[in-house]
Amino acid sequence: MADETPEPRRVGFVGAGRMAEAIAQGLIRAGKVEAKQVLASAPTDKNLCHFRALGCQTTHSNHEVLQNCPLVIFATKPQVLPAVLAEVAPVVTTEHIIVSVAAGISLSSMEELLPPKTRVLRVSPNLPCVVQEGAMVMTRGHHAGNEDAKLLQNLLEACGQCIEVPESYVDIHTGLSGSGVAFVCTFSEALAEGAIKMGMPSDLAHRIAAQTLLGTAKMLQQEGKHPAQLRTDVLTPAGTTIHGLHALEQGGFRAAAMSAVEAATCRAKELSKK
Repeated sequence: MADETPEPRRVGFVGAGRMAEAIAQGLIRAGKVEAKQVLASAPTDKNLCHFRALGCQTTHSNHEVLQNCPLVIFATKPQVLPAVLAEVAPVVTTEHIIVSVAAGISLSSMEELLPPKTRVLRVSPNLPCVVQEGAMVMTRGHHAGNEDAKLLQNLLEACGQCIEVPESYVDIHTGLSGSGVAFVCTFSEALAEGAIKMGMPSDLAHRIAAQTLLGTAKMLQQEGKHPAQLRTDVLTPAGTTIHGLHALEQGGFRAAAMSAVEAATCRAKELSKK
């Protein structure tokens, strides 16, 4: 049976930074919404020019976005989101679906700033949304129903994978996937530098390292194997891979990666409490 989830006629963005642009680009490329039906607001033209280049409508008025769009994605910096929500609260109705991609601002905090029974959802994206390969989790407030969640999930899958989770998982996702982009880049850089040390040209080493990460990730997704199974497929007795893995274990690679996710998650939780 075909997906009968209705698409919103208009989608609004309050805040027009890189993440907002990435999401808008994904929606438009996937045909989820027409460019002319996207309305974005920001205080200056600095970022709005990117939305105009996509064919979207722009404004400097946050109220105008709320007055014209049933679904509005708030992509402001976390420290300014409470003030922005308080500003637009007088024009928010029960017909709106309010979505935040700002880190550290809880659903309950947003609900307190908005009118009673406002439908609020929270999304934690990561940078690969820019290339429509994001890893996102979403969670809903007290008044957002199944259809609201289904609608948002259907839209955001244009930007990658979007999974509904309890709000308690959002900070963990930040440590795993938000900060994880930097961890993976560090590993890719280290792989390439190992090849450079052994005599491979830098540009070639970095290209091959990036492709190795991409290909491995696709295999993990498409074959549905546990990483340990795929790792075993590469191992041969007394071969090159087991010698390399032994060196990684000697360097504490596994523990360091686990500690990195733990440290980033703990920091995300600290920021959420502020």
